[in-house]
This record gives sequence, C-alpha cells and structure tokens, in this order.
Amino acid sequence: MRNSEYCMHAKWLVRLETRFRGQAWVTALLVFIFLGQAGAVGAKTRERLVFDLKLGFVKGGEAILTIRDTTYNGKKAVDYHLKGRTTGVTDKVFKVDDVYESTVDAETYLPYRSVRNIRERKYRYYNEVFHFQDKDSIYSERTGGKKVPDNLTDILTVFFYFARNNMIEEINKGRTVVLPTLNGHDIQNIKIRFNGYEMVDTPMGPVESMVLSPVVDKGKVLKRSDGMKFYISKEGKIPVQLDFETRAGTLRALLVSYRINGKEQIK
Repeated sequence: MRNSEYCMHAKWLVRLETRFRGQAWVTALLVFIFLGQAGAVGAKTRERLVFDLKLGFVKGGEAILTIRDTTYNGKKAVDYHLKGRTTGVTDKVFKVDDVYESTVDAETYLPYRSVRNIRERKYRYYNEVFHFQDKDSIYSERTGGKKVPDNLTDILTVFFYFARNNMIEEINKGRTVVLPTLNGHDIQNIKIRFNGYEMVDTPMGPVESMVLSPVVDKGKVLKRSDGMKFYISKEGKIPVQLDFETRAGTLRALLVSYRINGKEQIK
C-alpha cells in the first residue's frame, strides 16, 4: 500500500476520534477498537486477549485485555484491564495510550471499582469510581458521592454483563435492552441490540458468535445507527471481533492472540 493511502487511513482514525470526543462511551469503544487495585488482592491472570485494529489492510493499533480472578473486600471478583494504544503512522498522527480497568463481582458482573486513565495527544483524564451496589450509590474521585440507578454497569464490562447474565435468553432477535452505564463520571443509558448468531472466521477457526450492536444516532461518520457490531463467542463469552462501519470503510478489531492460564489457544 502506498504511503499516501496509509496516511489517509490514519487521518480517518483521527477524524473518528474527533467526531465522537463529546460522546464519552463511543470514545471508549474506539479505544477498544484501537486497541493497581484498591481493595483487590491476590489477582491471578486467567485470560489474556490481544486485538489488532485495521482499517482495510492498514494496522492502526492494538488492544490488550487481561482478565484476572481476584478478591475484593473478601469477596470473589474478576478484574478486567484493557490497554489500547496506537502503532505505526497512526501513533505519529494521533498518539493514544489509554487504560480502562474494572473490578466486578464474580457472580453478578456488576462493578466494585472502575478506573479510566486516558492519554490522547496532550489530553489527560483520570478518574476512579467505587460502586456500592447494595446502596445504589457511587463515589467518584472527581465528583464525589451520588445515588445511581439499580444494577449500574460500566463502559468496560457492560457487554460482559449482558452476555454472561444470559440476557440473550430473555430477548428475541432484533430486540433492544437498555443498561445504565458509567463512563468516566457520567451515567448514560446504553442501548444494546441482539442481532442473533453468526459464524465468524477467526485465527482459531470458525466461531459461533452472538452479534451485539450498541445503538447510536446516525452521524456523518457512521453509515447506520447500528454501525458498530460486537461478536462475542457463544461458548466462553469472549469478544472475537468488532466491526465499526464508517464512510471510509470498515474498522475491524480482530482477536489475534488468546491465552488461558498462559497457554496460547490460537495455533
């Protein structure tokens, strides 16, 4: 591919981020595409997933998702740690080095703690939020304490909460579920549509996957209001692919490495 095409695709990634900067949860999804525990102890890595981001044939970044079994205040918990960063030409045009972290209850998948640490060009943002699910309240380092909706999720674990609580069994294909979700220090209602199951070609071979779409307003970048699709394996409930339909083409985050207890699953 010519350097001019490479630069053009890199600039499109910048335009995408700029377009959605005011929509915090969409920015988090873009980090996923690009792609220290207060109270949590004894973390043991269970799964490690690495994703490549491509626009066409151009790799623009990578994301590493680490899942650890741990405890939080004496209760069984799961820690999700997502690090997204740009690479190559994209890193020179628009440098991103973001971290999202959530510690959730091992049974309900509702969060105990959420961290967002954003480093994008000169922009910096850090916030740590503690969840008190029994009191429907949170404490944010930025905004203090406040009451929140029942069963509040966060932006990193909302799709795991949806998939692993078997919500799909309760809705029909094409139906939408609305989940109150924390991102940074804002609370937004995320709409998730279940689009049925598809076989997805992955480095592991064909994987039967549930197809989930966060529903957003149609804009100048998105071709459709449901232009984002998450493919989560039916067995194991892990993300294997993410597509983001834009007017420049399809941004795709593809699982390229998957380790369970240190053993690579992709041959």
